[in-house]
Parts: sequence; structure tokens; C-alpha cells
Amino acid sequence: MKVLIATKNPGKIEGAKEAFKHYFDEFDMDGIPVPSNVGEQPVNNEIYEGARNRVDHLMEYAKENGIDAEYFLGIESGITNLLGKWVITNIAVIKDKNGYESWGTSSSFPVPNQYVDEIISTDLSKVMDRIFEENDLRSGKGGVNFLTNGVISRIDLTKEAFVMALTQHVNELWNDKKELTKDFSTGF
Repeated sequence: MKVLIATKNPGKIEGAKEAFKHYFDEFDMDGIPVPSNVGEQPVNNEIYEGARNRVDHLMEYAKENGIDAEYFLGIESGITNLLGKWVITNIAVIKDKNGYESWGTSSSFPVPNQYVDEIISTDLSKVMDRIFEENDLRSGKGGVNFLTNGVISRIDLTKEAFVMALTQHVNELWNDKKELTKDFSTGF
């Protein structure tokens, strides 16, 4: 089975592979970078929009290049305050070859108020690299690995978001692929 993911980031690819290993015995996953059409640092709804846009661009790329794939994946990390406090979260979007879309989120971690404006005006990776005096944390285990003292990595967050997105692809009763009908006359 062929799976395409809209990135070349090794941490994101590894996290997606780990998620898919829970449900599929054999698959090949190829990373293809495509645009998100949102800002460098997605804020609030741009997180989902960026992941979805990546999937849509990936599907277009596959069609234009004759690539037959079963699943198309995109993930976007961003900052949001939609729950009342600023957090960093990941949103994964998966579409199957028929266009059925599902999405999922990772755990989120809080952002101290002192960094919110800087993250929004630049991006999280630049702020994390500066704070931890590192270079390109985003490509490996991520800044969250530093924040959690090695307990959780970017790979873990990516895996989690894709596992959540897969729930509607691997459970026939937990998706919108078909309308379930109920016989109200019998109560079943």
C-alpha cells in the first residue's frame, strides 16, 4: 500500500510511520513537500487549514505525476488560544484515495505569555532554537523534547495526531463514510 505524506521532515515522517504501523502490516510512505498556503507560523484555524491544504496539494501532485496512493497525509503544527490559553498543537489530516477526510490532534503544550507574540511573528522553531541555543530542533525530536526533558518528542506528537486521524479510517462504525440508519420501529 502506498502512502504519501506532505513533508520531507524526518520527524514527521517517522511519527506518521509509527501511527500507520499500528493498523497496517505493509505500506510504503513517501514524503513530498507541498505548500500549506498559510503563514509560516499557523495560528488558530490556520493549523487545520494548512494541514488540509497540504493534503489537497499532495493529491494534485500525485494525480499530475501518475502516483497511485491509498492515503494522503498532512500535518501542521501551530499556536492556538481557542481553548482559552495559548498552546502549541498538531493537527493531522488524512484523505483516502476516494477523498474521504478525517483529522486528529496531538497533545498540546502550554506557551508562556512572554513568548506568544514572538512565536506568532516568527515561528515556534526559531523561538525554540534561540531559547535552547540549538539549530533546527524541528527536524529531529523537536523543542517539545527539551521541554519534557526527553519524555515526549515531536515524533510522539505526530504519531498521536495521525493515530487520532486514523480512527475514522480503521473503524467502520466511527466515520461519516455512510449514513447509519436506525430502525426506529424496533428501537434498533
